[in-house]
Amino acid sequence: MKDIFISDIRTGQELTSYFIVKSVAVKVGSNKKAYLDLLLADATGEISGKKWDIVDEELPGLEKIKEGTIIKIRALVSEWNGMKQLRVSKIRQTSAEDELDMKDYIKAAPEDAQNMLDYIYGKAKGLEDEDLRRICIRQLDDNREKLMYYPAAQKNHHAEMAGLLYHIKRMLMMGEKACEIYTNLSLDLVMAGVILHDMEKINEIEANELGISTGYSFEGKMLGHLVQGVKTVDKLARELGIPKEKAIMLEHMMLSHHYEPEFGSPKKPLFPEAEMLHYLDMMDAKMYDMQEALEKTEPGEFSDRVWTLDNRTIYKRMV
Repeated sequence: MKDIFISDIRTGQELTSYFIVKSVAVKVGSNKKAYLDLLLADATGEISGKKWDIVDEELPGLEKIKEGTIIKIRALVSEWNGMKQLRVSKIRQTSAEDELDMKDYIKAAPEDAQNMLDYIYGKAKGLEDEDLRRICIRQLDDNREKLMYYPAAQKNHHAEMAGLLYHIKRMLMMGEKACEIYTNLSLDLVMAGVILHDMEKINEIEANELGISTGYSFEGKMLGHLVQGVKTVDKLARELGIPKEKAIMLEHMMLSHHYEPEFGSPKKPLFPEAEMLHYLDMMDAKMYDMQEALEKTEPGEFSDRVWTLDNRTIYKRMV
């Protein structure tokens, strides 16, 4: 049984507990001494950890710690830059004797993966435009297996098992409502953009079947999922005989949905459905990050600073 979850920890607390390793690296501090930099997680969230001033005798054991493994640590909960952090004093590897339940350590989307996939397939099959229907179904078919567990990010929004499915599903739900209000929008184009926009994260991010990302692929680092998405849509459009205008509009939606050059988009949206795709994506990401922050916050208090929300602290209402 897990001793304490990340959502329950408080600054100043001393704890001994198990966590899964999401990332690990030996680094050198400003004092020229080595330290261990960890990103730890359980089913309720993640937290950074530092083991300072590593001595040479500790290195062989620490170098055996790998992403995706569960470790037991002793630590003090401190605060740095407005965020909780674990100051680790002891670490040990776990064994079968620890009797761990993996459900305590894997953060997963709150809905069943198969149900979410079925919902998305249903929306794709319901598209009236035959070209958009065929390319969406083809992408879902090609990525069906990995969609069942793939996260939508390494560390940020929807970085959880089946997080990519959850992100797409909620955007589809919002997109339908938006098209009821903004009747000039093509529902089929908005829905197709949502289904396709982040699909190449499967080839950008490296992740295991627990939904834990260990980093980015070579192509992901060099190109990113926006450019990868354009390449895939272009390839499939040629194979499926999709008209040039329609193919380019889909490619533009892939390329522009991050909106700003600093976030990877060389073009801002140039038609309404592309603009809507950006805001659907942004809204779901922000709502997810706020919900995550508030799950670890007591009513009437402010959360830790959230980097993805411009380092804001988020207030949790009492009623």
